[in-house]
Amino acid sequence: MTETKKRSKRNLFAYFVSYYKPHKVTFILDMLASLIFSVSGLFYPILTRQMLNDFIPNGMITQIVLFGIGLVGIYVLRACMNYYISFCGHVMGVKMQAAMRSDLFDHLQKLPYSFYDNNETGQLMARMTNDLFTVSELAHHGPENLFISSFMIVGSFVYLCTINWILALIVFAFLPIIILVSVKAQNDMNAAFDKSRQETGNINATLENSLSGIRVTKAYANDVYEQKKFEKNNSGYVYWRSKAYKAMGRFSASMSFTTQICNAVVLIAGGLFCIYGKLDYGDLAAFMLSISLFISPVENLLMFSEQLQDGVTGFRRFTEIMDAKIEEDSPDAKDIVRPAGDVRFEHVSFAYNEGGEVLHDINIEIPAGKIYAFVGASGGGKTTLCHLIPKFYKLKEGMIYIDGTPISEISNKSLRQNIGIVQQDVFLFTGTFRENIAYGAVNATDEDVINAAKRANIHDYISGLPDGYDTQIGERGIKLSGGQKQRLSIARVFLKNPAILILDEATSALDNATEVMVQKSLFELCKGRTTLIVAHRLSTIKSADEIIVVEEGRIKERGTHAELLEKGGSYKKLYEAQYKEYDEEAETK
Repeated sequence: MTETKKRSKRNLFAYFVSYYKPHKVTFILDMLASLIFSVSGLFYPILTRQMLNDFIPNGMITQIVLFGIGLVGIYVLRACMNYYISFCGHVMGVKMQAAMRSDLFDHLQKLPYSFYDNNETGQLMARMTNDLFTVSELAHHGPENLFISSFMIVGSFVYLCTINWILALIVFAFLPIIILVSVKAQNDMNAAFDKSRQETGNINATLENSLSGIRVTKAYANDVYEQKKFEKNNSGYVYWRSKAYKAMGRFSASMSFTTQICNAVVLIAGGLFCIYGKLDYGDLAAFMLSISLFISPVENLLMFSEQLQDGVTGFRRFTEIMDAKIEEDSPDAKDIVRPAGDVRFEHVSFAYNEGGEVLHDINIEIPAGKIYAFVGASGGGKTTLCHLIPKFYKLKEGMIYIDGTPISEISNKSLRQNIGIVQQDVFLFTGTFRENIAYGAVNATDEDVINAAKRANIHDYISGLPDGYDTQIGERGIKLSGGQKQRLSIARVFLKNPAILILDEATSALDNATEVMVQKSLFELCKGRTTLIVAHRLSTIKSADEIIVVEEGRIKERGTHAELLEKGGSYKKLYEAQYKEYDEEAETK
């Protein structure tokens, strides 16, 4: 399903049913198999009654054998139907689950940055796996359970009435008791299972966070602390799951006891009916066999309500994400091919969902091909300012222009295709060097990949490895040093070849020697591109065409390195704090 469906709570059922459409033939055959399976289940008590009342007393051996062979044939048919229901029905459910998971993954790709600011990865993974599994189980078992059980209840009750309607009413009288017992137990179960699902999401979130940071944990020797955090969530899961199973135990025991009492009452009443000539022994035997045909589907329907609750809850959690507003281009948005790279901020203000403004009335024009640097204390708004250019967040006020065109009139995809970002925290995908570099242009040739690696000064290192560009880098590039990661991300941007470049603290986490190596790659990368540099290390921005000091979301100062030093303001204080002593020592050598 390529397009996002429009949904509301009122059409939740229709949305769920829409996933059956590609599997209409399988679904119809599944229901047909369920019908045959249900109808054939009534034959055994019917044949039993006939044998006990007629064939056996009259010594009709031929009929007994024929009916026995016929019964075996019915069992073969039931086995075939059961096979189709269990195999093809499950496959249908799995395919529906896969379709929902694909839709969810596609939707997650289109959600804005702000969504991921407020949702944990582990919780999202739980919705994509555990929740969708319960939905697929409902998709498969729900219709057939409902169909088979409903048919068996009606069919078996009608058959019981044909044997003895008074005994049938006695059995039917137990139905309200069974329902009341079930509803009470299932309310407790549902509440506990809902809570256990939440705890499962918390476990996933904690596990994902702890495993991602396992090296930090080892570095600080905090394994005991992490274990305690995990055990807290794990204990919560055990507690709520135990409550659910306690309620399930009460349900199972109550249902079993009620059914057994029903059997006892029917046995006593039937025995009395036989004594007083109101019922034959064969009819009583057939009736006793048929009680389970009535009670079992009732129990299945009641158990189905639990599956229904699980599936509906899972599907609602699925639709909660699917209903989250995606990033959308404005109606008049157009694609751009390759802009010159002129960037202009006009009266730009911005605030996140909570809290005050992060940027206040920013006015900057960055000519194409120029290098502008942004400095200032952490939290001043420098990174936020850069994130507004590729429309990671929506502007509160004002507008940003690319070559004179408002970014609101440029499609998100084409805009981001022309912007390259190198960040301090480099994210590398599990895979090879080739795959990670080619992420900058997924259709790139091997020659393009190698050329990008050369320009990023990492080709010699890669080619010296036993498997070269096919070497696995480990999860998130764990096998690489900080400098190697940065140069790999730079190679990725070289391959992308954007018109606008954003360097967000690209070297702040590197040691001085590594920084020098990476800087060479960055200088090469900046050539011919409009470049915005966010930096704490002022050594990286001395040669910038203009340096802008951002404090508390406002432009405090702007000018070249020399001009800002001459002004003696905030920039000079930053510079003196970092480099004055170093420069004086260098001059004496």
